[in-house]
Amino acid sequence: MTTPGPATDSDIPDYLRSLGIPGLADIHVHFLPEPMLQKVWAYFDLATANYGAAWPITYRFDEATRLAVLRGFGVRSIPALTYPHKPGMARWLNEWNADFARRVPDSVHCGTLYPEPDVAEYVAAALSSGARLFKMHVQVGRFAPDDDQLDSAWEQLAEAGVPVVIHAGSAPLPGEFTGSERIARVLHKHPKLALVVAHAGMPEYHEFADLVERYDNVRLDTTMVATDFTERFAPLPDAYVARLGALGDRVVLGSDYPNIPYPYAHQLAALARLDLGDDWMRNVLWHNGARLLRS
Repeated sequence: MTTPGPATDSDIPDYLRSLGIPGLADIHVHFLPEPMLQKVWAYFDLATANYGAAWPITYRFDEATRLAVLRGFGVRSIPALTYPHKPGMARWLNEWNADFARRVPDSVHCGTLYPEPDVAEYVAAALSSGARLFKMHVQVGRFAPDDDQLDSAWEQLAEAGVPVVIHAGSAPLPGEFTGSERIARVLHKHPKLALVVAHAGMPEYHEFADLVERYDNVRLDTTMVATDFTERFAPLPDAYVARLGALGDRVVLGSDYPNIPYPYAHQLAALARLDLGDDWMRNVLWHNGARLLRS
């Protein structure tokens, strides 16, 4: 039996208490420099043209309000995932992330990277300053994750045991470098790398689950998985729910907050209706992510 998930955002604290967990360990949350955030939201405002479906931003608030809302849900350590889309961005995004970590005490100090000549240098600087979670977006960045320029950075991250949330699946739009094949090449060269496959790799769900089974430090995050929104264009394939159940200790909560077109509670309810049991939910919503973030 699985306890039904929360019907509304206000139900989330009571739902967590019913499961007996102290909060949520959401590994996939975005905070960005304000000008960049406004550009991201403007892109989503044109989602009907860009994606073929409307994508309203549910939590279009100022930074202080967005932080307060997450804390009210029970998110205990707040990531600020950023990602560059061209050379020269990653270094200043890492500087912004370091400042965010200084001024938001309950945040997770994050970093990012891009294939460019100085990537090893600024990844080393970010790690030295305390970054403990990185983000990479293959589709937005339009680069190959197995680019040779990234090798030294990948090795640093693997040796440090710092996880990297990587959007490499081909949803909502495929890209030249999306899919599991290039990620498999990265892991073949850097088998200790702690990759967290965003969105569980949708729509290449099974292909990315294969990598989780092959490499001990690879995980899936649940961002938008099984929601009514994504089931319309990236439905869970046959036998996949059973695989998620079997991989219960390698699945972590992700949400994409604030850039989601439905209430946060719907993500939790969508996972609960997979009916994988309360122990699975406790692990996914709290224990797995807390261990990974060392919360």
